[in-house]
Amino acid sequence: MDSKNGRVPIEPQRVDAPLTSSAVLLTLTLTTAPDAAARVRTVLGSLSDVTKNVAFRDLGAALACTAGIGSDVWDAVTGAPRPAELHPFREVQGAVHKAPRTPGDLLLHIRADRRDLCYELERQLLDLFGDAVEVADETVGFRYFDVRDLLGFVDGTANPVGPALPAATIVGDEDAAGSGGSYLVVQKYVHALSAWQQLTTEQQEAILGRTKSDNIELDDAGVSDQKAHKTLATVTDDEGVEHDILRDNMPFGAPGHGEFGTYFIGYARELWVIERMLERMFVGDPPGMHDRLLDFSTALTGGTFFVPPASMLDALAD
Repeated sequence: MDSKNGRVPIEPQRVDAPLTSSAVLLTLTLTTAPDAAARVRTVLGSLSDVTKNVAFRDLGAALACTAGIGSDVWDAVTGAPRPAELHPFREVQGAVHKAPRTPGDLLLHIRADRRDLCYELERQLLDLFGDAVEVADETVGFRYFDVRDLLGFVDGTANPVGPALPAATIVGDEDAAGSGGSYLVVQKYVHALSAWQQLTTEQQEAILGRTKSDNIELDDAGVSDQKAHKTLATVTDDEGVEHDILRDNMPFGAPGHGEFGTYFIGYARELWVIERMLERMFVGDPPGMHDRLLDFSTALTGGTFFVPPASMLDALAD
């Protein structure tokens, strides 16, 4: 208890968990089972205990599980006031490319430095959920070399660090219903790797806006009004203030099936920041000048969730 005001302190979930070598991104939808919402509530309320029981097998492997809840089931699952910006994923339709919305009521972001721990936690949680949920998408991610994506570039360079990290990811007193939580947007992209590899290194660098070997930021190429990916993914408000998000992107793939991709995972204090970023990428800035990375990367899924404080999840067990 908080000795000053008698309230239970708000403890965020581990959105700032360290980057790990393995991850599972599990998107679930609630079924029509009569007790589906109640079952989900019970499992989420025990999430910290289940995670601890699995993590105990190797405390150095940094096992963590972050749970996000979608807009459509927020009321039924939590019974709590709605965070101010929580709404379903907003599709973005550009002249050439589209960011689609796909089904998803819950998002479990499981990560650790051991694949077996991720597997075991996922297995136990799905057993507990039983017929209350169906799996809409299951993606197993991995760290690739020195934190690179499968396109060969370092990913997540612009992530906030130190005090800037919670400031960019955790909702504050400006929204009492969302305080201590975080907005989470996920998208699953597949890459046309053969076509990408036909570009010269200089062409790839112009699209990304960074050098490939040593990750040095480059100026936009200056061709017409075309901006590089790093510029379009940088969001400023009307007063020119830059707003950060936390990216925990994970490569995934199956070479035998010709699948090569990046799972975008974005945590933010303000949902509009990620939504504006996607508009800039898919519509373009100015409109028509879309992110040329999308000519080689196709978005297959899109979901928006709210990651409530750990203390709220624990209370669901009651």
